[in-house]
Amino acid sequence: MVTKVMEYRAPLAGHVSHISLGESGRLWLSYGDGQLVQTDLQGKRLPKRVSLSKIKTSVGLGFHTVTKDGDLVYTNKDNKTIMKVTPDNRITLFIDTGNFKPLAIHSSRINGDFLVGMMTDKKSIVRRYNKTGKAIQRLGKRRQLFNYPHFITENINGDICTSDYNKRAVVVVDKIGRYRFSFTGHDQKSVFRPSGICTDIHGRIIVCSTKVVDILDGDGQWLCALKGEKYFPRIALDEKNHSPCTCSVCVDDENNQSEEKECTCIHSPRSVCVDDENNLHVGLCETNNVVVFKYLQ
Repeated sequence: MVTKVMEYRAPLAGHVSHISLGESGRLWLSYGDGQLVQTDLQGKRLPKRVSLSKIKTSVGLGFHTVTKDGDLVYTNKDNKTIMKVTPDNRITLFIDTGNFKPLAIHSSRINGDFLVGMMTDKKSIVRRYNKTGKAIQRLGKRRQLFNYPHFITENINGDICTSDYNKRAVVVVDKIGRYRFSFTGHDQKSVFRPSGICTDIHGRIIVCSTKVVDILDGDGQWLCALKGEKYFPRIALDEKNHSPCTCSVCVDDENNQSEEKECTCIHSPRSVCVDDENNLHVGLCETNNVVVFKYLQ
């Protein structure tokens, strides 16, 4: 049973594109233009640990992560670098990614490794780095498993889960890089455009797509979805240029009374994160609101 527990407005100028779980009771939120802000679990801005004006990111989505020690690590695909904010508030070059543009990064809760989705003009891969930034594994080099891995996470069994926008799929490999499965959406009538992805303490995979959050088991079997106005708010009129919604569901048309139809002006989920209290935070498109659900009872 999924229960909405709260909704907060993130202190960002746009929608929340990515959420990283930080130290206990803290989150890092970002907008796609590179803005970053640290908040508590209620969305309240925390005192700046380091001047955010000094953090030079590039336009991106799943571009930051937090280590078990609380270090913020983020990518800059324009400079082809991965940077680290150290405990003494210094911003240092952590990894030079060479010819590859780093798109997404995740710090392993299992062993502290870093999983990085990256690409060149010709290929996309996932590379594993150890705690010191040494490259120790390259995934996807023998077959084109990945195309545009713009979000990445790790499951409790070590599986690496990527949200691949161009493949229109969640692509999962095991910890040594063997292909396991792909998920291309539950509703085959809709185009699957995966974005934010995370896992929970039971090994379930949670992924955002257009208008829906899908929840899968660790083997890729679809379990359920958060979808529609029961879970996500409608776009307010002032966010629709003050014009009334004219979608077929909102318009009182006797020819469009199917219970299967959904309002197309529901805010679409973009980012997901399970916090220390096992609450699910979902960032929404076209607003800086984040909806929080209790879904692990």
